[in-house]
Amino acid sequence: MVEAGRITRAEAEALLFEFTKGDALRKHGRAVEVAMRAYAGWFGEKDPAEVEKWGIVGLLHDFDYERWPNDAHSPTEEHPAGGSAILRERGYPEEMIRAIVSHADYCNVPRETPLEHTLFACDELAGFLTACALVKPGKSIFEVEPDSVKRKLKDKAFARGVNRDDVRKGAEELGVPIEEHIAFCIAAMREVADTLGLRGNQAANA
Repeated sequence: MVEAGRITRAEAEALLFEFTKGDALRKHGRAVEVAMRAYAGWFGEKDPAEVEKWGIVGLLHDFDYERWPNDAHSPTEEHPAGGSAILRERGYPEEMIRAIVSHADYCNVPRETPLEHTLFACDELAGFLTACALVKPGKSIFEVEPDSVKRKLKDKAFARGVNRDDVRKGAEELGVPIEEHIAFCIAAMREVADTLGLRGNQAANA
């Protein structure tokens, strides 16, 4: 068990790797993490511990999904309810647990804080941006631009697993125009392109 309020990223990553064996889902957690960290700064958060908290929430939001995908959308079993019980057992703060549970609308936990709104806003979009990058000729996030992402959002046959309504609602909850939200998340993901496997054939100094 980790001590509440003193959870490190290394401990969070170890938990992610314990429950998530698939590389794609691990990278998704990392993508959401980096967007969350960037938005913490956007909201004016200067305390490194708070920025770390935002990042860990992003990293772990789907840590239980591979084990309990919850196709039935149960609010009390499987993802994210099952994961929330594990987080609680291991000493994670309730603020972080509530944020993670709130990103699933079917759990009926209303999003109230900037942390909660930001997780919801970044989750589906990060997955969509990854899909957009992987269909580019160079398979690189550096080839992805907001205008092309907006066009792809209208193509219902592309990345069908991404909920377009959630992408739009997420930006609305943040109070950020969707074009700006898309651009902000692209910029954040470019910062860790190598970790995400999304540099493609772009030069390391791109």
